[in-house]
Amino acid sequence: MTSQSCHTKPEAGAACHPRGRPDYLLYGTLAVIAAAVILNLLPVAIPHLTHFSHALAGILKTVWWGILLGIVAVGLMNKVPREYFHALLGRGDTFGGLVRAALAGLLLDLCSHGILMVGAKLYERGASLAQVMTFLIASPWNSITLTLILITLIGLPWTLAFIAGSALIAIASGWIYLVLTKRGIMPENPNLSVPDKDFKIIADAKQRLKTFRPGKQFFSDIVSAGWREGKMVIRWLFLGIIIAAAIRAFIPTEIMLEYFGSSLLGILLTLLAATVIEVCSEGSAPIGAELVTRASAPGNGFTFLMAGVATDYTEILVIREFTKRWLTALSLPLITVPQIVLLGWLMNHLQG
Repeated sequence: MTSQSCHTKPEAGAACHPRGRPDYLLYGTLAVIAAAVILNLLPVAIPHLTHFSHALAGILKTVWWGILLGIVAVGLMNKVPREYFHALLGRGDTFGGLVRAALAGLLLDLCSHGILMVGAKLYERGASLAQVMTFLIASPWNSITLTLILITLIGLPWTLAFIAGSALIAIASGWIYLVLTKRGIMPENPNLSVPDKDFKIIADAKQRLKTFRPGKQFFSDIVSAGWREGKMVIRWLFLGIIIAAAIRAFIPTEIMLEYFGSSLLGILLTLLAATVIEVCSEGSAPIGAELVTRASAPGNGFTFLMAGVATDYTEILVIREFTKRWLTALSLPLITVPQIVLLGWLMNHLQG
């Protein structure tokens, strides 16, 4: 498949630049990451830079698989007919459609970095704005892998409480987006389309599988399409990794943990810390567990996990990128943060 020209109308999610200009953000951040990785491998110690390179290498070891799986997932989704997404997610203007989107976010085993690429692809494939936002809000730390890790760290009861809380916020936020779009306050997805009631996904899949023969070209298309359409998200992920590495190198997490009590002020400081630290889902899980066990503040742990989507500047920038609307991107923290703070306070109150 040939890449699209910037003089033609690009698909949503495509990283296309006017007049064929190179993507300075993508390749600039990639150059910084490559230099830091090389420095981390060299047997030299350069003040400040060495700490930064170690921190960046540590983050990369955690998130690389999520980014890679995100690219593959986007490439595979490019092969799936649009009707399949409609059939699985249902109508985008119903409560049932929001519940389906939340379940997809809870179950999909990708880190928060990989999930952004999937969310952008769902938007391009015609999911409603409410469904996409529900999916993203439910997804940051929720996955089968991290759920098992959290059970070992904080126990089954609080893990189930965290899952229920995140699902509640995701669905409630999706409903708010649904109301706002129906009233014309929030712009709807221009790619939105209504599912065909007569379409039978199982019958269609069986028919397609009869003639399906995967070959080298099939897998090549998946990788090339995943990279081409994932670049829009990846360049912001690279920027977020660089910023997170700088913060991790010069602002020890242990210092911030000392100020996180179970009070409302502690929750607000947790929210601020989660915004500043900007760790991925794999990194946020153990930090959130520390707040539950050592600070005896389960609400703070829940707030830290959920704030990864509510206040994450990378996610806000990516949403702005694929929706082309600052209003939509900035509405994310405005809608979710009050709910997160309230649920966090209630969890601490129940603990007390």
